[in-house]
Amino acid sequence: MTATSGLAPERSDDTVDLSIIILNWNTRDDLRRALQSIVDSRPCVSVEVLAVDNASEDDSVAMVQAEFPSVRVIQNETNLGFGAGNNRGIRHASGRYVLFLNSDTIVTEGAWDSLVAYADTRPDAGVFGPKLLNGDGSLQLSCRSFPNLGTGFFRNTPLGRLFPKNRFTRDYMLSGWDHNSPRDVDWVSGSALMIRRRLLEELGGFDEGFFMYCEDVDLCYRAHLAGAAVAYYPGAVIYHLIGRSSDLVPTRMTYEFHRSMYRFYIKHYRANTPIYVRPFILPGLVLRAVGRLIRHRLHSLKVLRARRRTRNEGNGVS
Repeated sequence: MTATSGLAPERSDDTVDLSIIILNWNTRDDLRRALQSIVDSRPCVSVEVLAVDNASEDDSVAMVQAEFPSVRVIQNETNLGFGAGNNRGIRHASGRYVLFLNSDTIVTEGAWDSLVAYADTRPDAGVFGPKLLNGDGSLQLSCRSFPNLGTGFFRNTPLGRLFPKNRFTRDYMLSGWDHNSPRDVDWVSGSALMIRRRLLEELGGFDEGFFMYCEDVDLCYRAHLAGAAVAYYPGAVIYHLIGRSSDLVPTRMTYEFHRSMYRFYIKHYRANTPIYVRPFILPGLVLRAVGRLIRHRLHSLKVLRARRRTRNEGNGVS
């Protein structure tokens, strides 16, 4: 299935400015903090919050129902992934803007008001991304250029570590820019992505063929094809702790990331890729995935050895 249909809301309420959809999978404590930050942000625009749970086993649903009764909970019987899970939330959303928010985020005061106000001044734009900060307050490069072949060779690869200042990574990450001014970009991170309701319905929501990763890139790519700009707006600030759900299953997520990259390539790039290059794309992604798994395994072993050494020293074992 490429994109879901039937995304019209189950109810209509023109007074709702913003529908916030938070997809959750076994991140109860992060979800609690994210929801509380929305409450504490004290938005002036009208907001509804929907929590979509992908069959969590950590009592996330019970927590939301007990502590945030105004939040509408949509429960999935299985883990549908990012795209399909969020598409279920879309069907229940009624706002003129829909914002997809990760559970590992913290919203700052006034973020929604400033983001909606900016979007209202940009009728030419359909997708909007706020400024994202890491937990320590440093900038998170959350808006980027569309990936290309050079990105695949240099981004998070041994070649990239050998040439850390290469232009392919720099151009992809937009790292030569301070991110302190509004700017139209190719795509913004799905960890905090706002889109006009009308455009979302026109695009058919997320492509459910992506289980995890690249859904945001694909959605923004299709928004551009539909003639809508994608805008980054730093006046709205959100903290993003990155990967709290995916860290639970790193091997599965490495596989899904590279599978999604290949799907995005087939869907949008293959037709314009020279024939002599096409045979190398899939083997290259496989090697890239294997390399990442090896690095993760070596890192895990290093951490395990360090913990054992610390424990032994605490017990007086030399």
